[in-house]
Amino acid sequence: MAEKHKSIKSGATAEAVSKAPAAAKAVQASSRSGQTGGSGQAAQAGRAGNDGKRCGFIAVIGAPNAGKSTLVNALVGARVSIVTHKVQTTRTAIRGIAIEGKAQLIFIDTPGIFMPRRRLDRAMVDTAWSSASDGDIILLLIDAGKGIEPDSERILTRLADLRCPRLLAINKIDKVEKERLLTLTQQVSQRVAFDEIFMVSALTGDGVGDLKRHLAASAPPGPWHYGEDDLSDLPERLLAAEVTREKIFLRLHDELPYAITVETSGWKDFKDGSVRIEQTIFVERDSQKQIVLGKGGRSIKQISMEARKDLAGIIGRRVHLFLFVKVREHWSDDPERYREMGLDFPKR
Repeated sequence: MAEKHKSIKSGATAEAVSKAPAAAKAVQASSRSGQTGGSGQAAQAGRAGNDGKRCGFIAVIGAPNAGKSTLVNALVGARVSIVTHKVQTTRTAIRGIAIEGKAQLIFIDTPGIFMPRRRLDRAMVDTAWSSASDGDIILLLIDAGKGIEPDSERILTRLADLRCPRLLAINKIDKVEKERLLTLTQQVSQRVAFDEIFMVSALTGDGVGDLKRHLAASAPPGPWHYGEDDLSDLPERLLAAEVTREKIFLRLHDELPYAITVETSGWKDFKDGSVRIEQTIFVERDSQKQIVLGKGGRSIKQISMEARKDLAGIIGRRVHLFLFVKVREHWSDDPERYREMGLDFPKR
């Protein structure tokens, strides 16, 4: 069966994210000596090449459920990361690609950063911090409703020691009163000196345009790393597995624990342009397998139908999706499963 490693193209994406007008204004942080500010951006502009192109990697970090994936999807203008209401949905760093003027912005959607307890937790948190250190710009996202919770407090403590451009986006402003936003902004600014602070609602689009334009102006001068129509560098096989995992979480969120993973085990192209995709859903116990299957196979059929519909829209082809459920005890301690998810296997 043929391996698929194509990146997602703009022409093959069906589910675009609505772009609401950017109503919220960016709240600029007070200028501080030694920080990257407007003068730094002007200097970068002066160093830009003759074609004026810029290319920057933006690591989007934050506590679980801060809205990182929703924001990345809004900035890219298409769904490149799966989104559910469950915490720790994102397990590996996913890159979404956007064009703003002459700048190419590569957004690294990272797993939520929290206090890890299991091996899989550690792999996810390690990936998030590794991605942060690789970014040209770090964008911290904080949920306006939750404020500085323990996970965000730990992130701020570590972020203070990183020497690179740091931006703060306070998300979900549509759910919080303005007075509370101002108080939260002051509290965060006392802990870390951010170059700029933005108020956004990733869900409605408020403030997202202002943030994107600022990032474009702040990106380092240089050639683009991806094609103009690329939306993500995620291989289609991994994308397909992520879409199915999303549907499982959305349908079985109250019944199924996080001890589940999905792998694309087969991919075959047909002459008529359609594709056959085979996937294996790994669970750790027989009881979990029965939950995924559902009574009379109803749950697995619904999951397959919803995943097939989304995949057909994303890759622009008719999809024949076949799902299999296997019990594999302690899969979260199997290095091969981590490689399939794009994670490093923690030895501890």
